[in-house]
Amino acid sequence: MRQQFLRRPWIKSLSLILILIITSCGFHNDNGLESPSDVINIENKGSDTIVNLALAWAEAYQAIHPDVRISVTGGGSGTGIAALINDTVDIANASRQIKIEERDKSEANGITPVEFIVARDAIAIIVHPENPVNELTIDQISAIYSGQINNWTEVGGEDRPIVRLSRETNSGTHVYFLENVLRKGEDNNKTLFSMDTLLLPSSEGISVEIRQNPNAIGYDGLGYVTEDLKTIAVGRDSSGPFILPSAASVNNQQYPIARDLYMYTAGEPQGEILEYLNWIRSSGAQEIVTELGFVPIVQ
Repeated sequence: MRQQFLRRPWIKSLSLILILIITSCGFHNDNGLESPSDVINIENKGSDTIVNLALAWAEAYQAIHPDVRISVTGGGSGTGIAALINDTVDIANASRQIKIEERDKSEANGITPVEFIVARDAIAIIVHPENPVNELTIDQISAIYSGQINNWTEVGGEDRPIVRLSRETNSGTHVYFLENVLRKGEDNNKTLFSMDTLLLPSSEGISVEIRQNPNAIGYDGLGYVTEDLKTIAVGRDSSGPFILPSAASVNNQQYPIARDLYMYTAGEPQGEILEYLNWIRSSGAQEIVTELGFVPIVQ
């Protein structure tokens, strides 16, 4: 009897009408949103240097804007910019400026990248705590990474081979380090990383390797340097001064390996994306920058 009752046509029609009514009316969740379609989604991808900062920003923003969902992923500056070029991301994070050829590809695809400086960073030169070397010049760091200097004795250390650690080539930090440290900011300088440089996929990977290897040298964004690593003071030349990286030494332009951090959008941002970027550059959001060891753009 029950099966026959359910097969009656008017019962099926009534069920369909009820489903349509419920769907059209929507449902309310704990935040007062009517349905998942009311949630504003922002896709944010790119620089591994920025990823922890971007995650912290996203969490804080979502707490005060429950109708916004911000998805943050890393993968490197090149990955984020490629996603922007392909129009598959709302905001691309980059620890370097977009390259001319990347901008050309983007514009050929009908997308004009718009740049926002969201924080600043120092690239710290780090070694194992047992390494007695305290200071290096830009020339010495360039010579180490290009393979001209291969033993720590050549820069005042112990008789140990130098193990070079670097981020992978898709990393904006890698590109910045190549152009401004190995090549010393010289446009015609074609110096390359030594072939035996170990390329690691993340900032954390460099830190882990240095903790285990007293012969290693690496570089990382200041926000990733922990107290169990030794930071080298860097001088522009042998006359010094030799400066340790910090928010103060970046702001007063004394530390020689410092850079801006960027977010890029496809054209001028609108709506919630614009609101989010404006919030990121506000004093409240910039306090998170300081908390995570980066340098705020709002003093």
